[in-house]
Amino acid sequence: MHLRPRLNGLTDEEYLWEPVAGCWSVRAGTDGRFRVDGPATRVDPPPVTTIAWRMMHIAVGCFAIRSSAFFGDGSVPDDADMFDPRHVPQDLPATAAGGVAFLEAAYQQWHGHISTLDEIAMRTPLGPKGAYFSADPMAALIAHINRETMHHGGEIGVLRDLYRHLGTTA
Repeated sequence: MHLRPRLNGLTDEEYLWEPVAGCWSVRAGTDGRFRVDGPATRVDPPPVTTIAWRMMHIAVGCFAIRSSAFFGDGSVPDDADMFDPRHVPQDLPATAAGGVAFLEAAYQQWHGHISTLDEIAMRTPLGPKGAYFSADPMAALIAHINRETMHHGGEIGVLRDLYRHLGTTA
């Protein structure tokens, strides 16, 4: 409702814009597949990230891996917790249009799954798939995903504002 309209008109240049040197982004690996920089690396302070990185953090880190872990299609072994890298899609979009479509699809899938949960399912602990959050209920995970989406969605809005401003004054 709030994030998706802010993505209208997103260009490839803006999607991959690096406002400072050393940004994390979405880049092609040696195999030609696109992946996000740095999530396995703990850097303090973490670097500035691109709009592409933020969008994929929401799409993959919030929606896709949780959908796969808790409502998966069987392509990832059942013993994999929600942080298992086998839940991460093998190739991420390198374009703005692809990124928006991927984010929409990941959200729709997540929303479709959680909208079927009843009160008992919402209160049930995550169990082994939740890793170190195993005792937390599904409702807590959903609240966390909402916070992450709002947080990083707001940052996408700020980056779009900066890009628009810097592009008109440069």
